[in-house]
Amino acid sequence: MDPITIILTALASDAAKPVLSALVEGVAKPAGDVAQDAYNGLKALIKRKFESQGKSDSATILDKYEQKPEKTKALLEDELIEIGADKDEEIIKLAQKLLEQLKPQEAAEGKFSVQISGGKVQGNIQGNQGDIGNINQTFN
Repeated sequence: MDPITIILTALASDAAKPVLSALVEGVAKPAGDVAQDAYNGLKALIKRKFESQGKSDSATILDKYEQKPEKTKALLEDELIEIGADKDEEIIKLAQKLLEQLKPQEAAEGKFSVQISGGKVQGNIQGNQGDIGNINQTFN
C-alpha cells in the first residue's frame, strides 16, 4: 500500500470498534492493548504534526474521520499530504504496527509494507483474488 492509504486505513480501523473491543475483551487482550496503544499513538502523533505546522483545525478533521471516514476521507488525505505524513517514517511505522495488530494475516502477506529511505518512499499494494478494491502496484 502507499503510505497515505496505510495511514488512512489504520485510522479508519478505530471506526471498527468491534475489532478493537474483541481484541481487548477476548483472549488476545495483550494484542488489543497494543492495537489501542498504537492507534492512540498514531492519532496523537498526527495531531502534534498538524499543530506544529499551524494546522490545529486539521486535528478536528482527524476526529471527524473516526466517526465518518467515508465523508471526510478526501479532506483528511489532502491534509495528511500537505503536512508530509506520507513521508514521515514515524507516522507510517505506527500505522503499519496498528494494521499488523488488527489484520495479522494480511500483514504477513505483505499488504502493508512500505519502505522509506533517503526521502524516497517505496510501497507495494498487493491484492488477493476476490479482495475487491486492491491494485498491484510497485513504487520505485
